[in-house]
Order: sequence, then structure tokens, then C-alpha cells
Amino acid sequence: MSNEHDDYDYLFKIVLIGDSGVGKSNILSRFTRNEFSVESKSTIGVEFATRSIEIEKKVVKAQIWDTAGQERYRAITSAYYRGAVGALLVYDVTKKGTAITKEIKLISYSLETFADVEKWLAELRDHADSKIVIMLTGNKCDLQHLRSVTTQDAEIYAAKEDLLFLETSALNSVNIDAAFQKVLSVIHEVKRFYGGIFHVFIEQFGCSVHRH
Repeated sequence: MSNEHDDYDYLFKIVLIGDSGVGKSNILSRFTRNEFSVESKSTIGVEFATRSIEIEKKVVKAQIWDTAGQERYRAITSAYYRGAVGALLVYDVTKKGTAITKEIKLISYSLETFADVEKWLAELRDHADSKIVIMLTGNKCDLQHLRSVTTQDAEIYAAKEDLLFLETSALNSVNIDAAFQKVLSVIHEVKRFYGGIFHVFIEQFGCSVHRH
């Protein structure tokens, strides 16, 4: 890991999306400052923080945007999808969406999906680049006694939508680093795949290369 703020090879913009109260701000503060606030209040508008990590001997600086989950701020936050190369779509494992539920039959399972996740995913895909790397993130996995979304259901949903998936706990710092490490590693792999034409990808996909 690297904590350098100015010395980096790549800068990748990551957005945190999901309903208010699912723990996005604490995921951000846990990853960037190793802090957790029990009395964390709903984010008003948008804020961001950064942290640099090392991936395959390259320093990658993640610029992470915390987009407010409250409906009245959607018009503000939608502008910030542009240029994002990765996203953590965060939900609370103790709550299922109730607005527009539907059943998805996949393999041998019948899954009632959490409607708000679908709504956020649709909005993300409407506003972001089609190549964006998305991780479905089930936060508050420490609250096992209150769980209402099973790991298996979420895994099936993530597979159906072609998403990465991890469950996290910002409170106990479970899988927080792993989630960002995985997303950034996949983005970096895309960068390597594009090779010599990555400058085109940078212009379209919101990455930047830092010159030392």
C-alpha cells in the first residue's frame, strides 16, 4: 500500500452509489482514513477523498466520490457519473427494497431482488461509460442477526448482472480494502488490455496518467 498523495502512475475515479443510510460515507472514511463514525449523518451533495495503492508495481490513486443517496440530490450527483471508471453499488444486507420488487428465476433459485439496487444500477448504466467496473457491495455484514438479504441471493444477482460482489463491514473493517483493491485491479487490467491505445480509453473513460 502507498499513502503518497502526489506521486502516482494512474488516477482512477470511483463512485459510491446506493441509498442513504447504507454506509457509503463510512466505507469511504474507513478506506481513506481508517475511521468509522457511529453518528455518521447523511451526506449532503457530494464529497470525495483519495488513497493510493500499489498494483503490479504501479501506484494507483483512487479518487473516491461519495454520492448522496437521497432522491432530492439525484440531479446533482448524476453529473458525477461521467468520467467514473469504477463504482461500488452499496446496499444494506439488513434491508430489502420494497418499492418495485420482482422475481428472477436463475438456475434453481427464485430471487426477490431489492428494487433500489436495480434502480441505482439502471441509473449508473444510463450515465456512466459502458466499460465501468461495478462491484455490488453488501454492507453491514456484521449484523448477521438482522440480515434479510442472503449472500447467495446477492451472488446470483451479481452474476446475472455481470457485477463483482463482496460483502463488507465498515464498522469492523471487513473487506473494505479488498473491495477497492479488486475494483482497482480490474480497472488496471482493462488498462493493460488496451495497451498502446489506452490514451483513447483515458479520454473516454475518465482515467488520467500522472507524469513524474
